[in-house]
Amino acid sequence: MTFHPGEFHLSPFGSLRRRLRDCVKVKINTGSRFNMAEAGNGSPTAVPQNFCDGSPTGVLWERDARLTEDKQTGTASSSDNHPETQTGEKPYILYMCGECGYMAAWKYTLSAHMRTHTGEKPYKCNQCDYSAARKSTLDQHIAKHTGEKPYKCDQCDYSAAKKSTLDQHVTTHTGEKPHLCGACGYRTAYKASLSRHMRTHTGEKPYKCDQCDYSAADKFALDYHIAKHTGNKPYMCEMCGYRAVLKSQLFKHMRIHTEEKPYKCDQCDYSAATKNTLDTHLAAKHTGEKPHLCWECGYRTTQKCNLSRHMRTHTGEKPYKCDLCDYSAADKSALGHHLANHTGNKPYMCGECGYRTTLKANLSQHMRTHTEEKPYKCDQCDYSAATKNTLGTHLAAKHTGEKPHMCWECGYRTTQKSNLSRHMRTHTGEKPYKCDQCDYSAAQKSALGHHLAKHTGNKPFMCGECGYRTTQKSSLSRHMKTHTGEKPNKCD
Repeated sequence: MTFHPGEFHLSPFGSLRRRLRDCVKVKINTGSRFNMAEAGNGSPTAVPQNFCDGSPTGVLWERDARLTEDKQTGTASSSDNHPETQTGEKPYILYMCGECGYMAAWKYTLSAHMRTHTGEKPYKCNQCDYSAARKSTLDQHIAKHTGEKPYKCDQCDYSAAKKSTLDQHVTTHTGEKPHLCGACGYRTAYKASLSRHMRTHTGEKPYKCDQCDYSAADKFALDYHIAKHTGNKPYMCEMCGYRAVLKSQLFKHMRIHTEEKPYKCDQCDYSAATKNTLDTHLAAKHTGEKPHLCWECGYRTTQKCNLSRHMRTHTGEKPYKCDLCDYSAADKSALGHHLANHTGNKPYMCGECGYRTTLKANLSQHMRTHTEEKPYKCDQCDYSAATKNTLGTHLAAKHTGEKPHMCWECGYRTTQKSNLSRHMRTHTGEKPYKCDQCDYSAAQKSALGHHLAKHTGNKPFMCGECGYRTTQKSSLSRHMKTHTGEKPNKCD
């Protein structure tokens, strides 16, 4: 048997994969082992001449009915003669990649592999500018245009455009999480999720921005960052004009319109629009699990994004930069709120009273002052709250006594992150709230609001009993006690 550069000949049992599938076990004589490294150099002496030629000193393929071993003599015997010596058929060929040593049973498989080195993408989509290295990949892409989802789940009505997507979905039924992190015990259903998770241990950030020194652990994070350079938000909602950097963001947004909540809790009737929201629900209501841990102070949370924000209290990182001044923030929402100081834009308005705000979340909370809705229920008493933060404060004050937010300067602890932020300004002297009509600045937004009333003369808070008006809600609350006779602050 001979060896030619780039080709490795096999006897005609079929492809290497088929042969291995048929074998019960493989025995190798170390004295005549096939040297892959030498084969890669094209050495004709790399493959032993007795390789798979029926000799017991080569490689013995012990097959169910074709090849057995004589237990007394230790030699190979067969109910039918070795196909290569009997039929004289032409040997099969294994094709090797000269770049990396990858081997394939078929020439077209090697051709497809070579495109990973050349970057060639010959398969073009006729509906957009997408191109692919493999036809199967193009077929999966075209399904996005046609809406075809040929892969059906046999346990529910879910369907997918890709088999790999269906395989991931099936794990929601089986609960299987085969991929394990050896560092912390984290388990996941997806290999890709484990790869991303491992970067939290290694600190690896392989995705680099070619316009600045930014790098990211995830590709989607890099895509999101690059949009800051280009301003490109290619995905638009046709119902309201919302634009997004990522297609996945648009899909999530569309559920606001469709009210679709595909993620179901298997322990109660709760459903969610996103998987992250469902995971948070499961941890909060059923498992009590808080898998995301801060190694600095032991803080735990149900959500990775919460941990990322928390870590900035240790690092002092403020990645969100204002492009109109030198302001920077640790949270994106804080930057959005700050930008309104420049633009004066408050797009969200209450139809009941004309209240306007920069954030949609603020409007949602404000509306509950009209509806008196209190959707956040305490599971230990009959207390309910209009906001999640208020419920968290109640739980810490009345039930757990937990005050997770601590000042490293003086040991002050509080139930709320916002309280800690305000407290820290007593140490730093920071006064981020600036008056746009004079040089006044304040450490708290409420103080700035009180000051602005001196310029505008506006006193929005009015007593319904006597017509008293004030610039602050707290002042009105104190005033109301003069009518009720309430004296809550009593000495013990």
